[in-house]
Amino acid sequence: MNCPLETPESAQVLLDYCSRQLAPASTEILERHIAVCGACREFADNQRAVWQAMDAWEAAPVSADFDSRLYSRIEAQSSWWELLVRPLRQVTTRRAVPAMAMAGLLVAVGFVLERPGIVPLPPPVNGGDRAQVEQVQPEQVENALDTMDVLAEFSRQVRADTPGSKL
Repeated sequence: MNCPLETPESAQVLLDYCSRQLAPASTEILERHIAVCGACREFADNQRAVWQAMDAWEAAPVSADFDSRLYSRIEAQSSWWELLVRPLRQVTTRRAVPAMAMAGLLVAVGFVLERPGIVPLPPPVNGGDRAQVEQVQPEQVENALDTMDVLAEFSRQVRADTPGSKL
């Protein structure tokens, strides 16, 4: 028999032997090997000592108020996020959350409509610099002009729908 400590594939056999889960036929073979191999004998003795200590150990009984003390300790150790969010939990009810979301959405839309994006001007071309011209396909120009027409129509409709708009 190959030594179980030297071959990783058979190391589990030695652990099964020590935990008394090895088949009787394999146990006899391994016990013969342990009688000859000092390293396996030492490993088995140490494992038996561990198993005996675990079998002899008894846990202390749990007190009757263990759960309540545990929950109070958990509650006392709140994270900084919980401390910040706790006051908001009382404010946010089932009705308040959708109302706040709608108010936020209206503010965002109002801001976008009131302050349209500013398009920066291209940098000036100096006398010595030459502008680079890219090749543009006719289909690209046509698509760009169609898109500009749609946007212009959309802007006209928005101006017509919102009286007093600065667009």
